[in-house]
Amino acid sequence: MTFEDLKTAFPDATLDTWSQHSNGGGWVENTASVAETAYVGRDAVVSENAVVSENAGVFGNAMVSGYAEVFENAEVFGNAEVFGNAKVFGDAEVYGNAMVYGDAEVFGNAEVFGNAEVFGNAEVSGDAVVSGDEIIVIYISF
Repeated sequence: MTFEDLKTAFPDATLDTWSQHSNGGGWVENTASVAETAYVGRDAVVSENAVVSENAGVFGNAMVSGYAEVFENAEVFGNAEVFGNAKVFGDAEVYGNAMVYGDAEVFGNAEVFGNAEVFGNAEVSGDAVVSGDEIIVIYISF
């Protein structure tokens, strides 16, 4: 993705507030945190206060934003989005047009893909698979 492409999605972007990650060339907003060991592919975006660490990867047109965290060996790719306070970790994968957001967590060997959405306080773990047009949401209130 060129800087001009980035500005289409983020009109206020400047070269003072965004940079390309050294491992993959994807765009990272200066307020986000991406480890040198993590991978951000050239068309991927990590913005706001998101964290991508350890050996995690963000590929394709994927976006990680808000206060979301992607870490350990997790991968987010395709057109997937992880945002809000969501966490994706372990060997989990989020891909296709899937979205993980809110306070949701996807971890272990879990996969979320297709047009699936996981949000609220939902947890997808182990070897679980959420695909197609499935929506997983759990709200816990006290």
